[in-house]
Amino acid sequence: MAKESGLGDNLYVGTSNVSGDINSVGKISGGPATLDVTGIDKFAFERIGGLRDGAIEFISYFNDAATKAHSVFKTLPTTDVVVSYLHGQVIGNPMASCVAKQLNYDITRGTDGALTAGINTVANGYGLEWGQQLTAGLRTDTAATNGTSLDTLASASFGGQAYLHLTSFTGTDVTIKIQDSADNSSFADVTSFTFGSLAAVTASRVALTSTATIRRYVRVVTTTTGGFSSAIFAVNLVKNDVTTVF
Repeated sequence: MAKESGLGDNLYVGTSNVSGDINSVGKISGGPATLDVTGIDKFAFERIGGLRDGAIEFISYFNDAATKAHSVFKTLPTTDVVVSYLHGQVIGNPMASCVAKQLNYDITRGTDGALTAGINTVANGYGLEWGQQLTAGLRTDTAATNGTSLDTLASASFGGQAYLHLTSFTGTDVTIKIQDSADNSSFADVTSFTFGSLAAVTASRVALTSTATIRRYVRVVTTTTGGFSSAIFAVNLVKNDVTTVF
């Protein structure tokens, strides 16, 4: 792998793609807090892992057009939002996601006339999770579709999590689910790895048990019973390499 820039990155908050209104991403942090368990007989700190946490902080331009930054952030929702940062828009590229609380919407008017806002989102319940893009940024399906597969290099039996941002939908229903394969030819549904039958825009997280197997090749598919003409969405796959408990 080579060194890379942050050009072409994306940021999704709930059902909105706010990438074009983001000035910069200040911090993407995560991991367990450390607990000090140093005994009085020690000459250096002893620490063990504690609660898992995470945060995504960013600066937004002020844009009060419909569906743009101001309309997304001004409500300061008390409910959870799903926030995701995408490095580029390529299947397999890194993607960081968390179920979060939006803490603030702090408007600043600079001496140069710039009008921006600082937004902090902190994880609620699961911490920050780094995964891989299972869609190349936002994918548009106009009918039931089998997506391009991702080679995760090996099968693993430690479960996994997935995040969905369905930013636009026209139709009766769409089911967005994850399938896997051992040979990149014969695919089958991963039990419980589905976001369900959806009839409107939404954002959510689903998780498997910590012993569930995900085979080497993975893809996102869409199906429908009543039909749809457009579904625009992004999916983050977090395939656990070790036993993970939430």
